[in-house]
Formats: sequence, structure tokens, C-alpha cells
Amino acid sequence: MTPLPLAPARSGWLFWSKPLLFLLIACAGLYYVKWSPYYLKLFVAAETHSLGGSIINDHPANPWVAALAYAQVYFLAIWKAAVLAVILGSLLQVLIPKDWLLRLFGRAGLGSTLRGGLFALPGMMCSCCAAPVAAGLRKQKVSVGAALAFWIANPVLNPATLVFMGFVLGWGFTLLRLVAGIVLVIGVSLVAQRIARPESPPEEAIEAVIDAETPSPGGLITRWASTLWQLFWTTIPIYIVAVLLLGAARVWLFPHVDGAMGDSLLWLLPLAIVGTLFVIPTAAEIPIVQTLMALGLGTAPAVALLMTLPSISLPSLLMLRRSFEGKVLLTVGVLTVVVGVVSGLIGAAVL
Repeated sequence: MTPLPLAPARSGWLFWSKPLLFLLIACAGLYYVKWSPYYLKLFVAAETHSLGGSIINDHPANPWVAALAYAQVYFLAIWKAAVLAVILGSLLQVLIPKDWLLRLFGRAGLGSTLRGGLFALPGMMCSCCAAPVAAGLRKQKVSVGAALAFWIANPVLNPATLVFMGFVLGWGFTLLRLVAGIVLVIGVSLVAQRIARPESPPEEAIEAVIDAETPSPGGLITRWASTLWQLFWTTIPIYIVAVLLLGAARVWLFPHVDGAMGDSLLWLLPLAIVGTLFVIPTAAEIPIVQTLMALGLGTAPAVALLMTLPSISLPSLLMLRRSFEGKVLLTVGVLTVVVGVVSGLIGAAVL
């Protein structure tokens, strides 16, 4: 089908300055928060074969102490990325033309889903930090599959994490994570797209956007402030509460690992479920798995954690509760567990 033409009023320098401003802010923010720190950390991982200690290495018996201790460590690690994510998720809605997003990501199909996954690669965010941007995409009527692919690909296909993993755990783990990650991102997104409520065809949605285009009330700053507050209020408070609850629950979620656990498949499904629900900063799954394997955890449950810990989390699912139907999020959670279990079985056979 021939692409729809841009409206005449949308060809001036003022119009083009908005997407360029978004690109500038995104690149500057990602450089400061992600790209530069990860570049420096790359040399540390290559030299020491470690990313530091496990974020869940302490085992306080008191759940309240565990909650506060984990929340402190976690939020100190991610707060810059979280702030950037909310800013980008809101700016996306006021600086990027809605019909552009619909042309790229509006169609429910493989192409749109692949573009959503590729769009995520420079972000390198954890599941919770990617959630506000995914919510912004959905607010602009991006397809379910493309928005899910963006959300899941951010942590799972993070190029920096894959390189860290090779230096710390071995390149076999990296290859398995890459292949299983592609299956997870594309497969889960397409399945979830199929069960989602049917949406308007993108061609009709684009025509409606162009036909109904009128100047929005208020200036750019006013509209951005309103969008920023709405995105913050619907995502961040529930995020903080969920992190505190999971920080307390880790007293019971993560068992004391010893050599007796080995490759016992009895731990495969429980740890895949725990990994799907628990929340961690970007790349924190690597020192967690390295520490647990040093204590005696077998390859199968370790690989299951390596796949599920970064993919999604209970807080990120709650953050997106208004952006996707409940059955879509449930499907994503269940399929993530399944991919984790299958990856663990494959890992036990080949690694």
C-alpha cells in the first residue's frame, strides 16, 4: 500500500525540530546513564571476569530489614535510568508525530514486532525502566506486539549485558541467552499480539490522526508536564511498593544454595517463576548466577534464572497494567517461565 503523505502543515522547521530534540535528549541521556558507564564496565568485566557481588547475597532474616536493604541497593543502581525512562516516555508523546509511530510500529505483525525489538537495543534498560517508554508507545496506539518487543528486548537483548556475560560466565552462556532471547522477544510478543483485543488497522488510524490533527491546547511545556505527571503517577508509585514487597519476599524466594541442589530439575520451575517475578537492575543477573553457581547451583536452574530474572518482573507488569490487557500480561508472564524452563533444559545438555 502506498504510504500516506504527510500533512502539508507538518513540513516546516518547527515540526522537524521536535523529533530532533527528542533524539538529542535520548542520546545525551543514554550516553550519561548507560553507554558511557557500560563502556567502562566492559574493561572491568574483561579483566576480572566479575561484575561484583550478587545483589541478593545478604540474607537478612527480618523481611522489613530485607525490604529496606534491597530497596536501597536497587534504587541507587537504577534511579538515573528510571528518571530518564519517564522523561523519554513522556517526551515520546509530545515530540514524536503519532502517525510516524503508527507507520513504524502500528501494524500487528512480524515486521512491526521486529522493528520494536530493534528499536530497544540502544536503550539497554532493565524491564522496569523500559516500562514507562513502552507505556508511552502504547499511549500513541503502537501495536501490542511492537510495544512488548521493545519492553522485553531492552533487558534480554541488551548488547552490553551479552558481552559482560561472555567475559564473566563464558560465551556459551552468551550464545544461549542470545538465541533464547530472540525467541522470547519475538515469540512471546507475537503470541500476546494474537490474543489481544483487535485494534484499528494502522492505515485507518493514520488517516484519523492526520484528519483530526488540530493544535493541542497549551504550549509544549504545558503539554509535556501534563503527560509527564500522568505517566509518573500511573507507573512509579506502584513500582516502589512492588520493589519493597519483593525485597521483603526475597527472604523466602531465594533458597539457601548448596551442593546438594546441583542440577536437580526440582528447582528448575520454582526458580524460573521466581526469576520472572523478581526485580533486578540491568545485568545484575550475571553476578547473581555466578554467585549461586559457585555455591553449588546447577546449570539448568542457573540458566533459567539467567533468562527470566532480567526479562520481566512483577513491578514492571504492574507498571504496564493500564497499557495492556490483563490476559496479555498474564500470557507474557507464563511464556517467560516456559522459555526459562526450556532454556534451562537446553543449557544443562549443551553447556
